[in-house]
Amino acid sequence: MFLGNEEKVYILDKTEGNAAQIDGHPAWGAVWDFNSHQSQLMNVLTNTFCASGMHLPNGSYATFGGNGAIGPGGNIGSVVNSAGSGAYDATYHDYDGTKSIRILNPCTSADDFTSSQCQWFDDVTVLAMQKQRWYSAAEALGDGTIALIGGFVNGGYINRNTPNTDPEYEGGAAEPTYEFYPSRGSATVMQFMITTSGLNSYAHTYLMPSGKMLIQANVSTILWDPDTNTETPLPSMPGSVARVYPASGAVAMLPLTPANNWTPTVIFCGGSDMPDEYWGNYSYPNYNTWTYPASADCQRLTPEPQDDSTPVYVQDDDMLEGRTMGQFITLPDGTLLVVNGGLNATGQTPSLDLMPFGESLASGPVGTPAIYNPNMPSGSRWSNAGLNTSNIARLYHSSAMLLPDASVLIAGSNPNIDVNVTTVFPTTYQAEIFYPPYFSAAVRPKPTGIPSTLSYGGQYFDITIPATSYSGSANDAASNTTVVLSRGGFTTHAMNMGQRHLQLNNTYTVNSDGSYVLHVAQAPPNPNILTPGPCLMFVVIHGIPSNGTMVIVGTGQVETQPYFCSQGSGTPSQSNNSSSSGSHTGVIIAAVVGAIAAIGILGALFGIFVARRRRAATHQHPAASYAMGTSTRSGFGVSGASIAMSRTGDGVRNSDSSAFVPLQQDNSSMAWNASTTNLHSPYTDDYYGRPSGAEYDPYNSDAIGRSSTGQRL
Repeated sequence: MFLGNEEKVYILDKTEGNAAQIDGHPAWGAVWDFNSHQSQLMNVLTNTFCASGMHLPNGSYATFGGNGAIGPGGNIGSVVNSAGSGAYDATYHDYDGTKSIRILNPCTSADDFTSSQCQWFDDVTVLAMQKQRWYSAAEALGDGTIALIGGFVNGGYINRNTPNTDPEYEGGAAEPTYEFYPSRGSATVMQFMITTSGLNSYAHTYLMPSGKMLIQANVSTILWDPDTNTETPLPSMPGSVARVYPASGAVAMLPLTPANNWTPTVIFCGGSDMPDEYWGNYSYPNYNTWTYPASADCQRLTPEPQDDSTPVYVQDDDMLEGRTMGQFITLPDGTLLVVNGGLNATGQTPSLDLMPFGESLASGPVGTPAIYNPNMPSGSRWSNAGLNTSNIARLYHSSAMLLPDASVLIAGSNPNIDVNVTTVFPTTYQAEIFYPPYFSAAVRPKPTGIPSTLSYGGQYFDITIPATSYSGSANDAASNTTVVLSRGGFTTHAMNMGQRHLQLNNTYTVNSDGSYVLHVAQAPPNPNILTPGPCLMFVVIHGIPSNGTMVIVGTGQVETQPYFCSQGSGTPSQSNNSSSSGSHTGVIIAAVVGAIAAIGILGALFGIFVARRRRAATHQHPAASYAMGTSTRSGFGVSGASIAMSRTGDGVRNSDSSAFVPLQQDNSSMAWNASTTNLHSPYTDDYYGRPSGAEYDPYNSDAIGRSSTGQRL
């Protein structure tokens, strides 16, 4: 799931027997317009199950890999390839997605959605990865190139056999290489994927200002240089807590601000500290993991400290409860929302018949969200005061995404091989919207003058804030205003690939009519801090955000991004009244309030009718230093009828309804590899820090390919 623009959310499912049909087969793609309440099915040819994804510099999105073709019941497709995987299925009409690169150019309501320019490009005969990748990592680089790392080749619980005699390839089931899109040359083995054999699915990846990449998997951590394929070891995860799938901790980069000089710090929360031997192998774990509690532990890591000190994990406040499959969403006010997940995880058994919760890899749903404030003193960073509890289990295959109105869409949970709406944790077509505490504000900012593009450094720009956008003194409001860029990323499996939050520098001028002008700096002159591509720009006054405006950072092309000497954030001019200033240290194919509100019922075509009720919260989060409106507590609304959505004068949506077809994902892979559970010599995750010695292969723009029409891609 990802936000395409200010109107559209794009949703992908794995191939399965959804009742919604398109072109004579079950649909596993849709686009939902959250302003008009309309949805539209989209045709996707290949199986997107457990793919990765990332933005492109021009605002398009790409998804990578997936699973082989499957048919009803998760069985291998009716046409198999030489490896025994599904190449095509005659019932579901899906093709093998393990090498797929799918490109989507987000369109608006003004566009013709029947045009191929608004549809998924999904043709492996034209555009494909070199290697099969399932549960791979994806991370954008400073020029817009995307690094694709690791993954499964065949299905399984974790990515290893036992005894683990072949940690590199696992007999052909593991993919230890990395490659780039657009291509920079042949796929190359990454030593870290061997070091972390077993627990390295959906490795956590974050580009650093130096151009190196933080990668964390199993209990190991490195800085990786994508130009030279060299690895620098960092400390192991304290307590041996696994954060990657299937332990699935909540992981995010903390806000990048002038106060921290845009220095990345990553927070890791939850997951599982099961001993290595408990994890088992491709077949199933060597322990009844439904009785093993998830971790509540949180750790911070600054991989590139500005004082050149040695990076070290720092103990942070524990979460309010243990969570596996929890997910961080960075809010415009700089706090982090954690939603979804379970108290216990993660499991599989020798036979599906023995699994107490179907194919669920977690149990004990956690329905109460919590908010983490990184700027509060240690011991007081977590709060769930005034936040209601959802009664919808959000476990395996759940997702969440920040919306342009600063609410959060929550969807998914499908721990089933094929559609199953009657089991204890069913295929879930209901979605919810969470309204953070700032929705109780009586007034929200309504800025004007927001640009459509930003550069890396260069001339500052002005944003005007009218007097109707705040309460109280103009000088007080102006001195407590920030301008932030928020990128929600591509979300799947309780993680957001590419999510970042960056505050721009600004000064201000207060005018005699109570309005004020923000003089805002461009993005920092280093594209590694915020890679080129789409972001929502929010203006935040005393913690209350405006609606977000989509902007493009950079040139919109996959290329070395130009950067300019910073022109600062302007020099404020004297107003007629008073003045104060304050610094807040073409489609790419090749290249409410404290509550979770409404969300629908399962219709005959598995549509969703979204209803939203917004009420004020009884408590504001301790992070909030701004005045809130009169508040009452918000609950959960469910409606089976379409309710017209309107907008209030301040631009806040106060009711919400839509019929759309969200789709879900699940682990219906090809046959899982047989493996013994006799762990006489379990492979241990012991990082040796050995560089591979592979040479950097420069980006070859002529190796991209052409479409069947001869058009260069």
